[in-house]
Amino acid sequence: MKVLKFWTSVAGKAERVKKIVEAAGPDAVVVVEESEGGEAARVAAERDAEVLEIWTDTDGFMSADPRVIDGAYLIEKLTFSEAMEMCNFDAEVLYPATIFPVYQKNIPIHIRNIFAPEAPGTYISSEREEDGKIIKGISSIDDTCLITVKGLGMVGVIGVNYRIFKSLSQAGISVFFVSQASSESSTSIGVRRAEGPVAVRMLSDEFADEITRGEINEIIPTYGLATVAVVGENMRGRVGVAAKLFDTLGRSGISVISCAQGALEVNISFVIEAASLRKALNALHDSFLLWDYSVLNLFVAGIGGVGRSLLDQIARQQPKFLKQHSLQVRVVGIANSRKYLINRAGIDLSKWRELLAEEGVNSSTEAYRDAIVSTNIFNSVFVDCTGNEAIAGTYRSLLSHNVSVVTANKIAASGNYENYRDLKKAARIRGAKFLFETNVGAGLPIIKTIGDLVGSGDRILKIEAVVSGTLNFIFNEMSADLPFSAAIQRAVEAGYAEPDPRIDLSGKDVMRKLVILSREAGYRLNMSDIEASLFVPDKYFEGTLDDFWARVPEMDEEFERRRRQLVARGLRWRFVATMDGGGSVASGVRASVALREVDAKSPLYELDGSNNVILLTTERYRDYPMEIKGYGAGAEVTAAGVFADIISIANIR
Repeated sequence: MKVLKFWTSVAGKAERVKKIVEAAGPDAVVVVEESEGGEAARVAAERDAEVLEIWTDTDGFMSADPRVIDGAYLIEKLTFSEAMEMCNFDAEVLYPATIFPVYQKNIPIHIRNIFAPEAPGTYISSEREEDGKIIKGISSIDDTCLITVKGLGMVGVIGVNYRIFKSLSQAGISVFFVSQASSESSTSIGVRRAEGPVAVRMLSDEFADEITRGEINEIIPTYGLATVAVVGENMRGRVGVAAKLFDTLGRSGISVISCAQGALEVNISFVIEAASLRKALNALHDSFLLWDYSVLNLFVAGIGGVGRSLLDQIARQQPKFLKQHSLQVRVVGIANSRKYLINRAGIDLSKWRELLAEEGVNSSTEAYRDAIVSTNIFNSVFVDCTGNEAIAGTYRSLLSHNVSVVTANKIAASGNYENYRDLKKAARIRGAKFLFETNVGAGLPIIKTIGDLVGSGDRILKIEAVVSGTLNFIFNEMSADLPFSAAIQRAVEAGYAEPDPRIDLSGKDVMRKLVILSREAGYRLNMSDIEASLFVPDKYFEGTLDDFWARVPEMDEEFERRRRQLVARGLRWRFVATMDGGGSVASGVRASVALREVDAKSPLYELDGSNNVILLTTERYRDYPMEIKGYGAGAEVTAAGVFADIISIANIR
């Protein structure tokens, strides 16, 4: 006999079954409408079949539940042990009773799809496949009830576990998960949610005397849990599998409640909260099974100049990152002040404007934050391209859910010092990232450089910086033919200044940047600690923006007079931010922002257009300060800096 063909109960299969039965040939035995496969396997074993074909309504075993994992794929080959572990958790494809009779005779099982006979199906045999993958698949049970029998009276007592399983067996309850503390003080078992109340009653009756004497605690079930099994014979003898598994879960903010692994190392099972199941499956599937590439999921807030440029840059770079770095940068969320759009599979960046307009839902800061958290997607990054205070207020909540934050928004890093410190701490504790390189110098690597210096044991003694590309542009553009007011207008038109240029002219933006640099250098500085010498009188910041544009030409004559004197002396204006630590953090910090006149000997003198320059005097760079110089403003440059922060999270460089 060559093949035994067996069909499980499949709705609407009659005609398809008839055709395949007719084509089976005289050497095949056909078993129809036998739901669990045990009889078919017994017949195959008795007749020494070469292979047992199981025809059902699925292609075979999948790497994970395709209803949860978009990237789940068909497993074409499994060993008997791997198949047994997989079907113990998910019997929809194959029942455990089908495996044992043919396993004894080493008869392969071939699972085929009656509705797609051309599909390869899953082939189960004793041969172990070396395909380079550590695990073969991930199964799960989403209705787990975990019951823990614990108490100091269990330590050293023989027969406790026997009594546990005996009492549950008498009630017909199947235990699919077991974990015991090495001290023998507790044993945890996993059963189906529906069987939880009966299991608790049986165990409470069995150990009633011990509970009364206080030797065993009251037996209480925990519901709302899920059990996940990671399966694969290639785990056997492989160092670091469990470490990678728990690291992946930890970076995704998923706490493991209980875990178990057999000595054969074919299965690692663990219990988590059911609410985290989707995220856990996605994270593990990406980490272990999609070894061809990894995924970074981005939620973008703000589609002004920086946000639009960022989305354009991501769209251009997506093919390159996938090809060269095996990294899929996927934008799964986009929001403006009115609407947000979320798509777990990724938003088509060639038409994101249309999709947001047509499919976006009414948005608010809180609604977008809640949607990101409820999406519960792994390897996720919130990207803030706004200057909105309310959005900055969502960072702590997002970080607490293991969503990394990359922001061009200066408010969080320069605001309340305790909030800044708590955000850094939350990121560290949760294993997420809080990155804001573009807060100072757009795309210049200033914050990273300070971090590297401090991290390597150096001390920042002094910072001198021209960090307003807007103001630098204005002072460079001013001439006899272009007065102060016209230079401001040109900065707005060029995209270097905010639509309301008073934000830049007030000096507050520079003060925020100085606060951020000083904090990153290790100093506790607040905005109120900075001495500000401004060059635009307070009265010009009063009233509406139209009022400002109407009145600002009043300053042109005075600025032109001073400018001519400056040129005659060979000097230039620079709005300089200075932080002087006085040689040590303990001696206190002096900070100021002011319009200074600099000569050609100063490193601040030669700054074209909107360029920035930062001078860092440190214990190592005391006589010759470190100089960082380059473009410091503009949507494209800022977006590139944000993109660099995003990519640093992927750790591909």
